[in-house]
Amino acid sequence: MPRVRLDLAYDGTDFAGWAAQPGLRTCQGVLEEALATVVRRPVRVTVAGRTDAGVHASGQVAHVDLDEAPDPRLAHRLSSLVPERDLVVRAVSLAPEGFDARFSAVHRRYEYRIQTRVADPLARRTSAFVPRDLDDAAMQRAADVLVGLHDFAAFCKPREGATTIRSLQSFTWQRHDDLLVATVQADAFCHSMVRSLVGACVAVGEGRLGLAEAAALLDADGRSSAFRMMAAAGLTLVEVGYPADDELAAQAERARARRTADDVTAAAGA
Repeated sequence: MPRVRLDLAYDGTDFAGWAAQPGLRTCQGVLEEALATVVRRPVRVTVAGRTDAGVHASGQVAHVDLDEAPDPRLAHRLSSLVPERDLVVRAVSLAPEGFDARFSAVHRRYEYRIQTRVADPLARRTSAFVPRDLDDAAMQRAADVLVGLHDFAAFCKPREGATTIRSLQSFTWQRHDDLLVATVQADAFCHSMVRSLVGACVAVGEGRLGLAEAAALLDADGRSSAFRMMAAAGLTLVEVGYPADDELAAQAERARARRTADDVTAAAGA
């Protein structure tokens, strides 16, 4: 069965997250319904990053196994079956051998947008509002200490059997007048991790959390109450990165391997 790559964008405001849930409107549910209408059978979609309720995407990636190679018009047909136009299939392509939208990925990149001082009503669906000045230089220092391979238990909602060890590859802040934009990239993220990382930096920028306290969060063995998790509206998945085609299958195997505390210790000593 040909594997098909789907490149997606959506406004997450009116979705109850990515994952299909009975009785709720979700990105996966809407997309699978549209696909089933076109191919005339039930299908299952695998996604690179399962976004939470209210989180947006401009660079989401998924795959689906179909009975034949995709029609060039498939992207348009799928998008036209979402009358709200809040989910769009931007491109459809035949996936290379070994491609897995989730496990072949080498990074996910998110942006988080914060308006400060004065709220812009036109941006309320895609940004958070913090009605005070924030020290973005201090926020960048906090972001810098969080980069690397760590156990991010303090920043993740616990899930039974799931590891909280992740490699945070980059974390930067940029100011554009009263708009602050965080760009956060990791090999993968655990549940609520990006909004929690941003919330910790905001607490530093407000002066409520010191830099040493932010660094000490990496030693916590559970979710921290030292900061507030940020609202979903400000978060957008902007890119999913993949290796060269001949590395896709090998990367998928590596990604399936569960990390342990020994990996963090080894990285710290390297």
